Amino acid sequence: MTSVLKDQKFNIVFDWFDLGKDGHLTQDDFQATARVFAKVARKGDQATVTAIHDAFDAWWRLLLEHGDTGGDGRISREEFITVMQVNVTAPEHFQDAVMAIADAVINALDTDQDGVLTHDEYVRLYEALGISREHSSEAFAKLDLDGSGTISHAEFRSAISDFYLSTDPDAPGNHLLGPVTP
Repeated sequence: MTSVLKDQKFNIVFDWFDLGKDGHLTQDDFQATARVFAKVARKGDQATVTAIHDAFDAWWRLLLEHGDTGGDGRISREEFITVMQVNVTAPEHFQDAVMAIADAVINALDTDQDGVLTHDEYVRLYEALGISREHSSEAFAKLDLDGSGTISHAEFRSAISDFYLSTDPDAPGNHLLGPVTP
């Protein structure tokens, strides 16, 4: 049985993706979200932009294939929570559906291409996503697991995994998208 905490996190993701604020996710919502992520890529970094769009397209196809129980090309909140619990977070899908986005995003954010995210690089993404600088600064400190003052690729991937997979209320990745309260 999934935890209340994971349900809360999936509700946050649903609200975040529902750009039309109509209570359903559509391909347009996912494409628009991909465009927001792609905006943080370095100028001329078409490979990263393409990777972001491809990853969001893969996630959308997975949602439709396993979650569109009404067959209407839209995903309701209930369908989303179920498909996240059963399919998207399943080991056979998680890498292609979620971690591919994480990998592309860290490439987009790493403006000096040194393999780590500085505080400013990290905060830039979350500001573009509408998350306050105050919150993203706090999250940065929690995600910098080794206290180096940067977030490595491994630390970022760990945070993404925590957010989507962990039922631990103290998992650092729970802080990615704003406060999570079960």
